[in-house]
Amino acid sequence: MFTGLIEHLGTVASIEHDGGGCMLAVADASPILGDCHVGDSIAVNGACLTVTAFDAQARGGWFTVWLANETLERTDLGERKVGDQVNLERAMGAHVRFGGHFVQAHVDGTATLVDRTPDGDSLRLLFQLPEPTSSRPSLLPYLIPKGYVAIDGASLTLTMVDDVQRTFGVMLIKHTQEKITLSKKALGAKVNIEVDMLGKFVEKSVQAALSGGGTSNLRAMVEKVVEDVLVKKGVV
Repeated sequence: MFTGLIEHLGTVASIEHDGGGCMLAVADASPILGDCHVGDSIAVNGACLTVTAFDAQARGGWFTVWLANETLERTDLGERKVGDQVNLERAMGAHVRFGGHFVQAHVDGTATLVDRTPDGDSLRLLFQLPEPTSSRPSLLPYLIPKGYVAIDGASLTLTMVDDVQRTFGVMLIKHTQEKITLSKKALGAKVNIEVDMLGKFVEKSVQAALSGGGTSNLRAMVEKVVEDVLVKKGVV
């Protein structure tokens, strides 16, 4: 589990592809490797990955992770190049104060940065989701104004959502701009999106209730609420 509060910016040091995926090495990562072990989870641009090797001293501290083809297809990590900076966050410890929101670092899909507008010291960013497909349904039902979204692993508050244009916006204060990669991304760049998992649980629970005969129960509940309101108003 993660919080979406980025701890450090690392640098892609090497990328080695083969038919089954790719080995990614991240350097300049010593601040998050002091308590690292092989097998630990580190979120890289919002994708939970397993550390396969590391050295806390050489090259400013480096670690390697393996990206399966599923990860390459669902995230923007397959488009990273040597020298790119990436957002890093260690898995949350049980002893730390919880900030951000519940982030699994299981990326749901990508969006495209389509607009950036300065607003004083802050920066407004607008993203567009791709057209939904049968294999990749729309993420829009899980996005609501003032709700949470993780973009490249950073926990951010949604400032607007436009279901027709498939767009959503966030605002980065000056501090956040300096601590994550998002403010440096060019228009047209892809970003990793993870929607709030609480919305997924609510949707599944409602669907299960309705498909299991819950429709009649829901109708009875609504009718009871309406009846109570009418009684209070003296209508019945």
